[in-house]
Amino acid sequence: MEYTYKYAWIIPLFPLPVTMSIGFGLLLFPTATKNIRRMWAFPNVLLLSIAMWFSANLSIQQINGSFTYQYLWSWTINNDFLLEFGHLIDPLTSIMSILITTVGIMVSIYSDNYMSHDQGYLRFFAYMSFFNASMLGLVTSSNLIQIYIFWELVGMCSYLLIGFWFTRPVAASACQKAFVTNRIGDFGLLLGTLGFYWITGSFEFRDLFQIVNTLIHNNGINSLFATLCAFLLFVGAVAKSAQFPLHVWLPDAMEGPTPISALIHAATMVAAGIFLVARLLPLFIVIPYIMNLICLIGIITVLLGATLALAQRDIKRSLAYSTMSQLGYIMLALGIGSYRTALFHLITHAYSKALLFLGSGSIIHSMEPIVGYSPNKSQNMVLMGGLTKYVPITKTTFFLGTLSLCGIPPLACFWSKDEILHDSWLYSPIFALIAWFTTGLTAFYMFRMYLLTFDGYLRIHFQDYSSFSSTKKSSFYSISLWGKGTLKKVNKNFFFSKMKMNKVSFFSKDMSKIDKNVRSKIQDFSTYFRNRYTSMYPHESSNTMLFPLLLLVLFTLFIGLIGIPFNGRVIDLDLLSKWLTPSTTLFHPNLNSSENFYEFFSNVFFSVSIALFGLLIASLFYGSIYSSFKNFVLMNFFFKRGPKRIILDKIKGVIYNWSYNRGYIDIFYTKIFTMNIRGLAELTQFFDKYLIDGILNGIGVASFFMGEGIKSMGGGRISSYLFLYFLFFLYFNLFINIHSFLFFQSSQFPILLMGLQIRIFVNWAILIACFFKVKFILCFFLSIHSDLFRFISFVQILLFFRTKGRVFFGGSLLFLFSLLRFGSSFYIAFFLSFSPFFRF
Repeated sequence: MEYTYKYAWIIPLFPLPVTMSIGFGLLLFPTATKNIRRMWAFPNVLLLSIAMWFSANLSIQQINGSFTYQYLWSWTINNDFLLEFGHLIDPLTSIMSILITTVGIMVSIYSDNYMSHDQGYLRFFAYMSFFNASMLGLVTSSNLIQIYIFWELVGMCSYLLIGFWFTRPVAASACQKAFVTNRIGDFGLLLGTLGFYWITGSFEFRDLFQIVNTLIHNNGINSLFATLCAFLLFVGAVAKSAQFPLHVWLPDAMEGPTPISALIHAATMVAAGIFLVARLLPLFIVIPYIMNLICLIGIITVLLGATLALAQRDIKRSLAYSTMSQLGYIMLALGIGSYRTALFHLITHAYSKALLFLGSGSIIHSMEPIVGYSPNKSQNMVLMGGLTKYVPITKTTFFLGTLSLCGIPPLACFWSKDEILHDSWLYSPIFALIAWFTTGLTAFYMFRMYLLTFDGYLRIHFQDYSSFSSTKKSSFYSISLWGKGTLKKVNKNFFFSKMKMNKVSFFSKDMSKIDKNVRSKIQDFSTYFRNRYTSMYPHESSNTMLFPLLLLVLFTLFIGLIGIPFNGRVIDLDLLSKWLTPSTTLFHPNLNSSENFYEFFSNVFFSVSIALFGLLIASLFYGSIYSSFKNFVLMNFFFKRGPKRIILDKIKGVIYNWSYNRGYIDIFYTKIFTMNIRGLAELTQFFDKYLIDGILNGIGVASFFMGEGIKSMGGGRISSYLFLYFLFFLYFNLFINIHSFLFFQSSQFPILLMGLQIRIFVNWAILIACFFKVKFILCFFLSIHSDLFRFISFVQILLFFRTKGRVFFGGSLLFLFSLLRFGSSFYIAFFLSFSPFFRF
């Protein structure tokens, strides 16, 4: 047993050989690697199965009463800083490892057929294997530094997989949006990690929890600073788990392949934020404000995700908002301290959501040969309907996943969601009412999705429905502003004008006025092309894609048994509590969740009643039974035109516009942040291009023209050189005399004035000599200048230094006489008068 824990660090390394082999194969043997590309799914599944076996073995030992194990390898940088790396094995690690590996295996088997005709098949499996390895490394990390490293790797893999079809501008923009949004959370996680290291001096979880707990109880730390650091850590979880207000990347992440959507939403990326909060729960518990904030963010996300899913047309985006809402339930449970319940719902939701996403992939796969390979059509539920006849197995699995997420017993999510509802009522009745209400909304939008997809008739064959698939009337997605070169096409008046819908027919059933006999008039058409059966109707997916669906159905049916919350003499099935018992020394959750039969069944009756009511409302709006009910007197009271119907339409219109336009949150972010940041970027570009570069380029151009001007003056004539020389000489000579006149005493003025007059006279005489080329006069004045200038300048400098109190090299004049050999001695006086070197 000891060796099992000691070598558990190898679990994250199991998926890596696939990534490395594909990478080296494409680099060294590209042709051979591509020819055997379908082979790579098998080693990926095999290695993940081995990792799953290791994880299951660790879980069994945890259930049997083993304790938390932690192995560390020290890396000493200096005497003051010690960095330790290792792995931590506890129930949370084993739960997450099993979750990642099982869902990863299902997705790998499914992807072998789903991606078989894609040119990026090898790249897909390389990315996915590295994704699994990064997530396994994250859940086995023993300190915050390791978590941050694998956290970034998970974000990088999600960027690569969301933008897998990077040639599509929308997919490229979606991965950029996901990356930028998650960078906000990553920055918060980094700052929070550094803040707690500054407080405790350690990155290890055990030391961190103990030191912070001691400091807070002894008032040894500023509570505001500790709250700020904990808040920054929580920001990382908010971004990664798509919680409000950093949830905007999640629907756009559906631009990636559907198997990756299942992996992201079920077991990897969005689960990383939940894992972080669960891992740091002992730290958050001692800071009550953070626990209240976690509850608040969780309940807002629960309601917001459910309302935004009400009117989505894209099947994957509807499931994405469903994930957002269900993760809000988990965050709410963590905020109220229900550690066991939160992990229970994380497990049940993961398998149910993986089933739903893979089922949606099977639906999309069956629709693509008919409507084309554009996601705007193949994922549009408006063009679906009546698929029960064509994809019966997919329909059954999707139906079970839908009922599970709605909270219908005895499916998996029923057990966990019911516990969250019960615990939330004990924490806050207001939060509980919102959670109960959202249960009905969840049942409504999930059954709406099911009915639009499988009930009724296949709407793609009716011309009246072509307008619903038009991209011209689709909602404005803010990801269009994240791509390259799209800003020029954005109209500032576009944002809210595109959002208002005159009709809400898709929210209700007004658009489905189809004669029952029309469907029977359409004849089936099928033919063979190159030994492939092609039909104008959808067809069931292959066995490779159906096999993971059937396995996930088993998980959805029976995984809830591990956490049945009531214990007694006859039934004792609360295996999850036994599983989590070893972690009570590290975490401090209340694992005593047993209930009596009366309390349990009363909660069940209430929650199931709300869910069934949501299913009924969805059936009235979207079910085929709708047209039959319209003949009843009671239903005519609601559906006939009148003041009540007009008010009802207005209410539906408001709800539809809110939901279909993502609550206007993306529009708000686009107008306030994205547009302003782009405007700032353009201003910075203008400043850099025209000011900074303009100065540099101007200096170069000015130097060029100055050189050209000087070159034109240098014609080889001595008179030109002398003229320029004495012109500058006169200028500096005047400056020296004016300076002396202003700063010297009045008794010295006659001498200075005489020197000024003589210099001016000499200079002008020399200039005249230069112009008229009189050699005699030139030589005469040069000799006079040489004698008089030296004498007068010498006297002037002596008076200058004596008057101003300066000392010239300790009073020695020998150096001064040597300098006065040259006729340009005024330069020396000029520079010495301003030099701080010769001042005391």
